[in-house]
Amino acid sequence: MQRGKFRKFFNDIHLWLGLASGIVLFLVCLSGTIYTFRTEIEERVNKEVYFVDYQDGLLAQPLGSLVAMVEKAQKSPVMGVTIPVAPQKAWSFSVKTKGKGKGRGKTVLVNPYKGTITGDTETGSSRFFMTMMKLHRWLLMEQSTGRVVVGIATIIFTLLLLSGIILWLPRRLRYWKQGFVILFSGKWKRINHDLHNVLGFYSFIFLLIMALTGLCWSFDWYKKGASKVLGAEVFGAKREKPVKSVSAGTVMLRADEVLEIGNNQLPYTGTTRLSFPADSTGAFSFSKNDAAAWNSAATDRIMIDAYDGAVLKKELYASKTAGQKIAASIRPIHTGEIYGLFSKILYFICCLIATSLPVTGTLIWLNKLKKKKPKNKSIKLPVKVQPVAATV
Repeated sequence: MQRGKFRKFFNDIHLWLGLASGIVLFLVCLSGTIYTFRTEIEERVNKEVYFVDYQDGLLAQPLGSLVAMVEKAQKSPVMGVTIPVAPQKAWSFSVKTKGKGKGRGKTVLVNPYKGTITGDTETGSSRFFMTMMKLHRWLLMEQSTGRVVVGIATIIFTLLLLSGIILWLPRRLRYWKQGFVILFSGKWKRINHDLHNVLGFYSFIFLLIMALTGLCWSFDWYKKGASKVLGAEVFGAKREKPVKSVSAGTVMLRADEVLEIGNNQLPYTGTTRLSFPADSTGAFSFSKNDAAAWNSAATDRIMIDAYDGAVLKKELYASKTAGQKIAASIRPIHTGEIYGLFSKILYFICCLIATSLPVTGTLIWLNKLKKKKPKNKSIKLPVKVQPVAATV
């Protein structure tokens, strides 16, 4: 295939796929951009719920008494508790509410120093971001239909990224510099072209990562294929069989005792999550993410016998294979939470660029249509010479 035909082939693919999926990709990318800082925005908007007054020297009340207080107030059992590193943040208690079956239940925020409930996560901002999440993943459609539509659009987006980077490559080496710089001194058509071309290049690798990881939520066949390639099941924790307690007993360990055992096994500072047994035969799950680690997915976990406190299972992030680490990090890699605020800012900028690409791309196409449209030129007819009357 000749070089000119080669570029035309990819240009046609890029053009028509972009026009066909532009609206869907715009909505998906826009909702993803808004959703990036969901946690930070919710905590600031509802500061009185997520933060507490803290002074040096204050000690948290025993976990057992806090659990009892929440269960009495909510009239439902506590399924787990998350203890943040920052002492000024409220503790999160997951409560199994009635009528929600196997769902996530309700999350209640507690001031651990006063032993009072500050509120829950069912706020106006939470409902707004839930709508953004549904728009991002299902386009507000029925879930089984919406996830396929978004999945197909994501596959198209991946092809657009790959064809776009091929089209970005200059035909001649002397034009390389133009692909890295936006010429703001040019006309608006040139600026629009550079915004599409240059910003698309700089965000290419991050958008490709978002697209490839996002497909894990849309198609089971893709998720299974990714699991096979990585050598570890993606989202495998959801289907993991619960660990059972080995020893038999009538009285389970107190939450404070389990917390102490877990901290002794993982003796470092980090965000802690303690999940309670689902029934009398279950075990406690204790997990912690090292505050000194950049990777938010670098979580260590141990399973603790509910009766004698024996460690039944220990999973250290450092001992996992590269494939297992990636499989366990798919969600934070996709959302940008993987390296905290730094990666979130980077992802926000890239998502903003992705939102603009369908717009700038459509404008480029419209401008080309105007050029191809023939201009109506007025045709001058020859002037008919009138006969001159003879002079008498």
